[in-house]
Amino acid sequence: MCYEITPVIVAAMTSLTAVPHGRRTLRANRPGAFRALDWRVRFAALALVWGFSFLFIKVGTGAFAPFQVTFGRLLFGSVVLLAAMAVKRTRLPRSTRTWAHLMVAAFFLNALPFSLFAYSELTIPSTLAGICNATPPLWGMALSLIALSEDRPTRRRVAGLGLGFLGVLTVLGAWQGFSGLDPSGTAMALLASLSYPVGWIYLRRTLGGSTDSALSMTGTQVLLATAQLAVVTPLFTTVPTSYPLLPVLSVVALGALGTGFAMLLQYTLVTEVGPTTAQMVTYFIPVIATLAGVTLLGESLAWTTPVGALIVLAGAALTQTHPRPR
Repeated sequence: MCYEITPVIVAAMTSLTAVPHGRRTLRANRPGAFRALDWRVRFAALALVWGFSFLFIKVGTGAFAPFQVTFGRLLFGSVVLLAAMAVKRTRLPRSTRTWAHLMVAAFFLNALPFSLFAYSELTIPSTLAGICNATPPLWGMALSLIALSEDRPTRRRVAGLGLGFLGVLTVLGAWQGFSGLDPSGTAMALLASLSYPVGWIYLRRTLGGSTDSALSMTGTQVLLATAQLAVVTPLFTTVPTSYPLLPVLSVVALGALGTGFAMLLQYTLVTEVGPTTAQMVTYFIPVIATLAGVTLLGESLAWTTPVGALIVLAGAALTQTHPRPR
């Protein structure tokens, strides 16, 4: 999230640190362990981790069911976040209302999109999933025009919305009848991307004025998503008969690095260079996901993929522009 986030929106709580709500804003916890590194190094590390997440999903689903991959991702991610909370001596939220809203946010920002991406990569390349992950700004703008009255459209943003979806059609090769692509897998990846702005708008409306720290809110959110998958996974999967090393390591990396560690990095960037600069990492993720999929997994790459991805990113960038205040 981004989380989303101007999506990414994969870290929708990050957006809340920068969005005023009344007189209060959500406090951002500032993990200091990473600040010895220049912010550009952390920015590059974050882009690499999130870009490689789609490769990790692909490798993980080669040996485990998608729900199992998602559960492992959330489990290891929550371990990292809870460990950071313990080091920072950050408490979990005390309000029952906050927990209730975070339960909904955990579904839309973690459990649902992570599961949909895992299922989508059973039938589509990781490169396509990574490009679909760049569309939340487009969905977010479309939804915000309906759900957020203060988010007024401009000609430039509307043009970006149209341009972005034109890029999606280019990636999918719409004029060729979407040949060579699994429609259900592609739809699941796009629905996963749509889920992020839904969760972001929900959080902004319900917890935008919370006084709990961003680390506390996110750790609780991921913990609740882990609990949701802990209930769902046994109902739809059976215990694996084997645990191949590479898929296991991929799931661990997906959770510990792609979820827990990445969110901590994102917060340090937001508090140091601001949300606008930090969220620019979104536009590097499809590039890294494509390079990783082609070079390491041997996935094919038609000309429509990079061209369409560039159009999507250009459209997404336009949707994030705002008129200058007078």
